[in-house]
Amino acid sequence: MPAQPLEGITVVALEQAVAAPFATRQLADLGARVIKVERPGRGDFARDYDREVKGASAYFVWINRGKESVVLDVKDDTDRALLDAMLARADVFVHNLAPGAVDRLGLGARTLRPAHPRLITCALSGYGDSGPYREKKAYDLLIQCEAGLLSITGSPAAPARPGISIADIAGGMYAYTGILTALYERERTGAGTDLSVSLLDALGEWMGHPYFAQAYGGAGVVRSGARHPSISPYGAYRCGDGGQVFLSVQSDREWAALCERVLRRPELIGDPRFADNPLRRTHDEALTAELESCFAEHTAEGLIALLDGAGIANARLRDIAEFGAHPQFDARDRWGEFGSPVGPLRGLLPPVEVAGRRAPMRPVPGLGEHTEAVRAEFS
Repeated sequence: MPAQPLEGITVVALEQAVAAPFATRQLADLGARVIKVERPGRGDFARDYDREVKGASAYFVWINRGKESVVLDVKDDTDRALLDAMLARADVFVHNLAPGAVDRLGLGARTLRPAHPRLITCALSGYGDSGPYREKKAYDLLIQCEAGLLSITGSPAAPARPGISIADIAGGMYAYTGILTALYERERTGAGTDLSVSLLDALGEWMGHPYFAQAYGGAGVVRSGARHPSISPYGAYRCGDGGQVFLSVQSDREWAALCERVLRRPELIGDPRFADNPLRRTHDEALTAELESCFAEHTAEGLIALLDGAGIANARLRDIAEFGAHPQFDARDRWGEFGSPVGPLRGLLPPVEVAGRRAPMRPVPGLGEHTEAVRAEFS
């Protein structure tokens, strides 16, 4: 099998929780060697978030596949010497230590840069390394609150947390893409660079649409449950068998196809309430009544067949078990097996497919599993 894209790249990660480990797992999936430095005792506290995977943490299993685990006390002279030796030979150093803590440990970018000119450093934090929130503790839901995401997520009656750690994932993805860019730049210049990503900045970038709608449109975005705040029809609609179908109409051409080929109500195309998307959004309640009146004649599966035939985007609401058995994943051979301290596990292959190569599904490490081997290698 051909070499993976990042084979030969070594990443040292002083990380815990979600954002930084999510970034480094993407690097491991591309073939990088990721040495995860964990604290003595319990290690990364994400190991104890739950016991859902045969006694192991679902969070930890998800974002730490393919890494080596080394237990070090970075305040101990011997362990610190080992960490320094690892950094001297590393390509990338990733950490999510608090801004003040990393400087006190002598691991900040300004300290490392003179000694390691080719090293790429990446620091993840909640709010950045300056400003009044610099020292404030930051967890996923709290960043969602500060970024305004929670104010537009949920039903009109109450806000709701999205079902995944969206702020952590956003920060992790920007760290990952930043590191890839820095590696590319180093190939051209020979010099490393220092990156920093704050979760607030990362999620703030994703808040661009609601910000511009509020700043320049006045009304802003309101919580709309599973409906789209700006497009109609877009969301869940009841069918005659009690089921729901989610659909999305993105253009007037699609609206006409829906009216003619699914609703069998071509007169709705020219209805002044529904003539374009802003009008359809304004009259969403009336439009929903028209749609559900027509959909009452169909089962959910029958309606999906009609929508597919008319070229209207649609979906059924799947639960997590149904996601795990999705026919599209099976048809494309998207599941793989990897090892772990609790035995073999099944998981999805990484989203990016590299032609001619299958991503390595390397094991999830046990706490400190590689400590002695790494000591022998770097001592």
